[in-house]
Amino acid sequence: MFIFENKNLSDELKYKTRKKLGSYPYISVLLSISVALFVIGLLTIIILQTNQLISLVREKVEVQVFLDKNITENDILRVRNVLSNSRFVIRTDGQADIQFIPRDEAAEIFIRETGENFKDFLDENPLRDAYIVHMIPEYQHPDSLARIGKQLESVNGVYEVEYMESLIESINRNIAKITTILLGIAAVMLIVVIILINNTIKLAMYSQRFLIRSMQLVGATTSFIQWPFLSRSIWHGFLSGIISSTLLYSALNYADKHISGLSQLIDFNDLILVFASVTLLGILIAFFSTYRAINKYINLSLDELY
Repeated sequence: MFIFENKNLSDELKYKTRKKLGSYPYISVLLSISVALFVIGLLTIIILQTNQLISLVREKVEVQVFLDKNITENDILRVRNVLSNSRFVIRTDGQADIQFIPRDEAAEIFIRETGENFKDFLDENPLRDAYIVHMIPEYQHPDSLARIGKQLESVNGVYEVEYMESLIESINRNIAKITTILLGIAAVMLIVVIILINNTIKLAMYSQRFLIRSMQLVGATTSFIQWPFLSRSIWHGFLSGIISSTLLYSALNYADKHISGLSQLIDFNDLILVFASVTLLGILIAFFSTYRAINKYINLSLDELY
């Protein structure tokens, strides 16, 4: 009876030991990869939203084209045609983003905004008819603006071209800083994510080292040993990408309910591209990390396994 119980106890101990040595931490691997992909996906979305916000700010930059006094209607239309055919003007639904403000309307705007009526001490309206032009961001550099200003001032009927040079320079300078900082953070986070996923899989594969050696001892080829682990890594990377994408979508919906207009800063197609990229990144990192770990334990000696 005692011998029988000892035998059962020994078999149970061997089973637990074998299970411990060969068990794979599925949940911890999935959670670690999902969290890492969530972080890199969230940063990518922030970068896309920042770029969209920068584009919206740049689209609001105005260039004022003042016309000559006593200009004829034909000349006003001719100047408009010149502006409409210019390649530096933003187009919405095929129409140039140009606004004509008559001098009388400009006077009303001035009086309403400043509270001062120049008609009380001037006999005539000193303001001019003007076109407000919104320019493509690529042409909003100081050199381009200066060249375009001279070009427009040479047009017959145009008196002067004005734009807030200091504001535009400040916008360009701040955009350059923001872009550099975000790209730097993205590069660092990508490296951290790769290292984190790689270490997680290495630790997971450590528990499989004796299973790999057992497969070698029974004559399994290297490709035969690698395939189950590699296929499982692809599946884990895919599932982690789905989990992280779901978390990202939920986080965006939650943020959009508390921050008005946030959803307008990212296109749905870009969002789908982020989800696909995050999933693909998870698959690639998991695959190559598993491949490296397998080859490491395949090439280790028996003494090194311990």
